[in-house]
Amino acid sequence: MSTETPLFPLGSVLFPGGHLPLRIFEPRYLDMIQRCHAQGQPFGVVTLTEGQEVRQRDGEGFRREAFHAVGTLARIEHVEPVQPGLFEIRARGAQRFRLRSSRCLSHGLRVGEADLLPDDAAVAVPADLAPAAQRLQALLAQWRERLAAHELPIQPPCRWDDAGWLANRWAELLPMPLADRQRLMAMDNPLLRLELVVDRLDALDDPRG
Repeated sequence: MSTETPLFPLGSVLFPGGHLPLRIFEPRYLDMIQRCHAQGQPFGVVTLTEGQEVRQRDGEGFRREAFHAVGTLARIEHVEPVQPGLFEIRARGAQRFRLRSSRCLSHGLRVGEADLLPDDAAVAVPADLAPAAQRLQALLAQWRERLAAHELPIQPPCRWDDAGWLANRWAELLPMPLADRQRLMAMDNPLLRLELVVDRLDALDDPRG
């Protein structure tokens, strides 16, 4: 299936099921968010490889923006107008996609022709990787003591026995280069993704560094 979608290049990676809070103030994105919210349509989050999230002028034009071809659709769950020209939104990562092409509209918004990628296969968390779920549950319990429900970095529904879901949540949280996070998101094998993030988690605990 191929469809054109508005794009939001960010200096971060959105995973399926991920929580995405944003402050929107650029005119190109204010218009996009209002349209997507009114029509119940998602927008596409892609990770920048060149340029910045806020458009930067370069002489009489704007600096170049470039981004990865594999991104994630974001579905808007809440929009709050804070003041004229400023929205706070909460969105949720949905299906991944691969761009065939993209173009820049006259007011700076990027749109792209995208092929939707399959959702992760349902794979149970193996017994040897189950401690990763228990550790994340403990972290979530700590966050709940000091954060409002909508501020939690992990939002329900929680699927603790699903390898892809668990891998995605750890991939969002663990310290790593942006390119590594992007590669994990683009990976089709949810069990391999979980094994890789658990290796990183174990490395953090290794006193030998």
